[in-house]
Amino acid sequence: MARFVHEVSMRWSDMDAYRHINNTAYLAYLEDARVAMFFHRHESFSSGTVIARHEIEYRRPIVYHPEPLRLELWVDTIRAASFVVHYDVLDGGVAAARASTTCVTVDFDGDHPRRLTDEERDILRGFADDGR
Repeated sequence: MARFVHEVSMRWSDMDAYRHINNTAYLAYLEDARVAMFFHRHESFSSGTVIARHEIEYRRPIVYHPEPLRLELWVDTIRAASFVVHYDVLDGGVAAARASTTCVTVDFDGDHPRRLTDEERDILRGFADDGR
């Protein structure tokens, strides 16, 4: 399958004193795209996920403009109770950042990690990169 694509609009308030999008705004952009990806074909996982780790490599600054950013997402490193979502953040077609998020599936009633179900694994495999 091809990467999942989601457009995210910047807010004027996302800019910092140095007149570019502040690094903290990227986490909101990633979250917006990740949630859109999982709700694109499925309502959610059977119990839920929590975020264990974020990594962001900033490649160039982004200055606010009204056109949305393009985020391309894919999933890999599917383990017993976790998986990694990767992102390319594109500004006008130019790579501005590359990021990854480690997600852990959780049983909220028992307050502990839980194994991915077969259905969830199939959903995640559907978001594998197409070989770019």
